[in-house]
Amino acid sequence: MSRVRITGGAWRSRLVQVVDAQGLRPTPDRVRETLFNWIGQDLSGLACLDLFAGSGILGFEAASRGAAGVVLVERDPRVVATLRRNAETLGGERLEVVRADALEFALGCARQDRKFDLVMLDPPYRQSWLERLWSVLPAIVQQEARLYVEAEAAVAPPTPWRISRQGRAGQVHYHLLERA
Repeated sequence: MSRVRITGGAWRSRLVQVVDAQGLRPTPDRVRETLFNWIGQDLSGLACLDLFAGSGILGFEAASRGAAGVVLVERDPRVVATLRRNAETLGGERLEVVRADALEFALGCARQDRKFDLVMLDPPYRQSWLERLWSVLPAIVQQEARLYVEAEAAVAPPTPWRISRQGRAGQVHYHLLERA
């Protein structure tokens, strides 16, 4: 078990537990700081989705910055248990931890017309998750929504998305997408 520090907002400097699980790689501090400089430090009123939560650090950062609600989706039961403990420790009543497959969860949101203002996607590498999700994402986001995407290589998003910002830190390529 390791720990990761929240970099900003009300829970700044708080540590969250991270279970050792295959493929789980928390977004580095520098990348998180860049992301929240891009989208703003105040997420008041926003509905956020951390679709491949893993450590949950992206979702915890969003909640720390005032998001109205953050859904953290993860399918590994050990990781989900750790996410729930962290959410309870932080006292985050705005945090909803869901054990589910990312694609099935997104399809369920589309059927229920559940929409988000910010969707954070850091899927397992080399498993074609983004290709499977691109067509579903427009149905689960608000018109002015933004997507944050981490990947092992630069992404080329399909219509209606365009890259508004991007960067690279070591092996991580990160992107902020908006509707074209």
